[in-house]
Amino acid sequence: MLVIDLKIGKFSHADAGQMHMYLNYAREHWMKPGENPPVGLILCASKGSNEAHYALEGLSNKVLAAEYQTVLPDEKLLAAELDRTRRELEARRTARSGESGNGE
Repeated sequence: MLVIDLKIGKFSHADAGQMHMYLNYAREHWMKPGENPPVGLILCASKGSNEAHYALEGLSNKVLAAEYQTVLPDEKLLAAELDRTRRELEARRTARSGESGNGE
């Protein structure tokens, strides 16, 4: 299970505490028996590496912080990547159908 928190500002230690709370809730209420513990991903407009290091180090939950881009890639590049991914997924589905022997 992955919990994602999108922040429009710079990463702060409060974001780490908030994610820690989200993950504790997810573990208690959403996890199924045998599942791995949830992982938290905090996406920020910017992050201070020292602040992120000290705020996230030693938490019992797995929490990652990363910067996101505010500009999408070129439209043609994005369309090509979506098309490639669609074809790959269709090929996997076809391969699974062939393995089951029932053609579905």
